[in-house]
Amino acid sequence: MNPEERRQYAIQTFSHFLHTPLDTKLQQHLHTEPATATLELFHQVVANVPAYKNFLTENGINSASIQTPTDFQTLPPLTKENYLQRFSLAELSRNGEIHSSDFIAASSGSTGKPTFWCRFFTDELEIATRFEQVFHDSFFADTKPTLAVICFTLGTWVGGMFTSNCCRYLASKGYPLTIVTPGNNKDEIIRVVSELGTNFEQVVLLGYPPFLKDVIDTGIARGVAWQQYNIKFVTAGEVFSEEWRSLVAERIGSQNPCYDFASLYGTADAGVLGNETPLSICIRRFFAENPEAAKALFGESRLPTLVQYDPLSRFFEVKDGVLLFSGNNGIPLIRYNILDNGGIITYKAMLEFLSHWGFNPVTALSSSINNNINVETEETCRGIRNLPFVYVFGRSNFTVSYFGANIYPENISVGLEQSGIKEWVTGKFVLQVIENSDKNRFLTVTVELAPGVEASEEKRQEITTSILVQLKRLNSEFANYVPKEYQTPQVTLKLHGDSEYFPVGVKHRYTRK
Repeated sequence: MNPEERRQYAIQTFSHFLHTPLDTKLQQHLHTEPATATLELFHQVVANVPAYKNFLTENGINSASIQTPTDFQTLPPLTKENYLQRFSLAELSRNGEIHSSDFIAASSGSTGKPTFWCRFFTDELEIATRFEQVFHDSFFADTKPTLAVICFTLGTWVGGMFTSNCCRYLASKGYPLTIVTPGNNKDEIIRVVSELGTNFEQVVLLGYPPFLKDVIDTGIARGVAWQQYNIKFVTAGEVFSEEWRSLVAERIGSQNPCYDFASLYGTADAGVLGNETPLSICIRRFFAENPEAAKALFGESRLPTLVQYDPLSRFFEVKDGVLLFSGNNGIPLIRYNILDNGGIITYKAMLEFLSHWGFNPVTALSSSINNNINVETEETCRGIRNLPFVYVFGRSNFTVSYFGANIYPENISVGLEQSGIKEWVTGKFVLQVIENSDKNRFLTVTVELAPGVEASEEKRQEITTSILVQLKRLNSEFANYVPKEYQTPQVTLKLHGDSEYFPVGVKHRYTRK
């Protein structure tokens, strides 16, 4: 694509975004078969992305033989190990050129070495629709002057800049939306809301769940009356309970959590894949109160993240209980496995399942905003759209998510392998994120002592310091995402062979959910 073609493509795509109503965009999947559209994307990626063409050749696949959705399902899934880490950034990019994109973001891996992600302006417009869905359907921000406060970390990390850009595109589309970017500076967030908030009908805080709760709690301690700002939440990065949502809703004065919160299911690899809607929240709150129904649908008693998605934007499949998705990005991905356990449910199947349990979410949701409708006219109620659902239990590898930072066992191991400490421990530990009665989260590490070594407060403090130093050194997301007052892990020392954490003869798991 030469400079003039690039310019025209940007103009045309932005014009299409500005002039396409949200309703039109979100109904396109009803008239275009998503599997067929994804098959077309596959052939475009083969033609334009050198890495993917080489990947298929290495796997003995002739792309010309992939002609039907059934053929498509035979393609080997992509992973970081078999694809992203094996090819250069240029080879992974469209036309084999890094400069075909205009923005590069970074995310940290298990060693702290960043993974870079390219994208072009037009890639962000696709994700901006997810934000438009939230701001329009949940917050009614097309009619209400709104202050959007970006509380994600700013810098090379993907969340803050991506979110800021997408919100500005909504303002360009005509939404009375004003953006301010304090990042994850808690004092600055409270200051800008206190000084600017009353100029708007509502204030939206966008950030990681535990950090936003800490902002609210700190503000309350300082005498901030959050209720006067009509606070809304857009969160990402972590699963939280409906008890957490209810607690935070109470503290900000929310009268209807289904319309005051929206969690995004996203990844640095491809932006936002799906988002909570008023309907999905209403349904999830039902499942929280009816765990037997949740287990019947999801197969587990724990409650997953539940969002809706546009299958023309991100096409989901399930293979052996793991989610795969395909989508067009600066680095296009076909059947990509990000190690998330979960599943997909059609809109019709979800409503039919809930009906068997005596629950009609359409009626419940419409009643919550005093909008009397019936099932036949359900889409006249904001937040109710005929879109499929995806549920996510989280990564199937051994990471834990804390303030949006992925923390890996390898990060902890290095802290235990330092001189003066490695003599005290076996190297086994259990990494967890624990939520207390006030719904605050803390990082805990339970460490197994070496045979014959006794626990002491001196040892515990030295191990804590070593783990913290190495976490901050190795994991830039941890160092930048997690507020300083929450960075120090709570370390507990257990004797060798402890029956609860380190039973002898049992394969050890380094994380617990």
